[in-house]
Amino acid sequence: TIDLSLRVANLSLLFLFVSTMKFSALSVSALALLAPAANAFAFSPTPSTSLSTHATRSTELYSEVERNANFAKLAGGYLFPEIGRRRNAYLEANPEMKDRIISLGIGDTTQPIPPHILGGLLEGVKKLGVKETYTGYGAEQGVAQLREKIASVLYKDLIDPSEVFVSDGAKCDIMRIQQMFGSQVVSAVQDPSYPVYVDTSVMMGQTGNQNSKTMQYENIVYMPCTPENGFFPDYASLPRADIVYLCSPNNPTGAAATKEQLTEIVKLCKERGSILVFDAAYAPFIRSEGVPTSIFEIEGAKDVAIEVNSFSKYAGFTGVRLGWTVVPSNLKFKNGSLVRDDFNRVMTTAFNGASNIVQSGGLACLDPEGQKEISDLIDYYLENAKILRETMESIGFTVHGGVDAPYVFVELPQSMGGSWDAFSMILDKAQVVTIPGAGFGPGGGGFL
Repeated sequence: TIDLSLRVANLSLLFLFVSTMKFSALSVSALALLAPAANAFAFSPTPSTSLSTHATRSTELYSEVERNANFAKLAGGYLFPEIGRRRNAYLEANPEMKDRIISLGIGDTTQPIPPHILGGLLEGVKKLGVKETYTGYGAEQGVAQLREKIASVLYKDLIDPSEVFVSDGAKCDIMRIQQMFGSQVVSAVQDPSYPVYVDTSVMMGQTGNQNSKTMQYENIVYMPCTPENGFFPDYASLPRADIVYLCSPNNPTGAAATKEQLTEIVKLCKERGSILVFDAAYAPFIRSEGVPTSIFEIEGAKDVAIEVNSFSKYAGFTGVRLGWTVVPSNLKFKNGSLVRDDFNRVMTTAFNGASNIVQSGGLACLDPEGQKEISDLIDYYLENAKILRETMESIGFTVHGGVDAPYVFVELPQSMGGSWDAFSMILDKAQVVTIPGAGFGPGGGGFL
């Protein structure tokens, strides 16, 4: 924290300098990474000139399988690997800077797993080494005790344990949800938003091509989220969508939706017959009184909403992998069938359940001792967010987030060019890796 404070102070001087200068804007369009030819399944023999002069199949490596056309629609690489690629390229050119890099380029955790939660993971390992406690395959929906504890500790019994599906993380569950809904639905996303919602929609064949001028995909409803509307979408003024994706506290803007805002969007989804997919992965960062940590705190939400969540940011489980999705038994498709039944089919068909070891760690997270350890971890990350927020404000930048979320969303002056220009300049001059707002959609281009 002390090192971060000193480095941010140096960064302050840098920003004071650059804010008075004009920079030539580099292209901020996504870098298109052209895929090489697919791996070969077989070589065609090279014909001998003594045997034949007839044309034969080329020995170039390729199969007879057509590429999925939906993947060809994706514009460039996924955001976070691209950030990693640019960071690695910088370090290859400047190896002496390796120990100076501060990485703020992905929502990852850095603090070790605390003792009580770690003890739960260790206990899970030990059980596998004893015949009497060894377990193999478990329920694909998760260990019953963990589902019960999630419902009681995190949701105060607002949901039933049978509605909880334990998984390997919220990101994976978003793709499973997309598989369940299929290719014929229209999705609505916040703009800017976490890239997974859009990219999985494209992969599933829900969209047309990307418009080169607007940088938006056809057949997706983009819901503008700006400082003027508090980064909360005005869904009522936009075309109806079948599926509405909403993240609060928000990645990347850091905005946490109020009870009034969530009540309104639940009402709208009910009136329009939309299903709301609520991403609550950053819920433990909420400290303000009266700000909901779950969509199910809103009356009527169980009729229209699915909630995805994760232990990644709760307990430093980004590399451990454990999450859950809540699909209420009230939620139904147009034909009256239960959404929960179809999601259960996806889970039981394409997933063998979260690791026994990891689920043991999840149980420890929900003990009183584990909850205290999680709260301490969140305090640490919020302190870092406070340092960044207050520093950028002190040198005259307009800053959003960093209060009920770990994300600090900074408005960029035009003199800095686009958000990728700002990313490159800060990496080069201050050795700090950031996240360009353009990576979260066209609405993020003027932010870092």
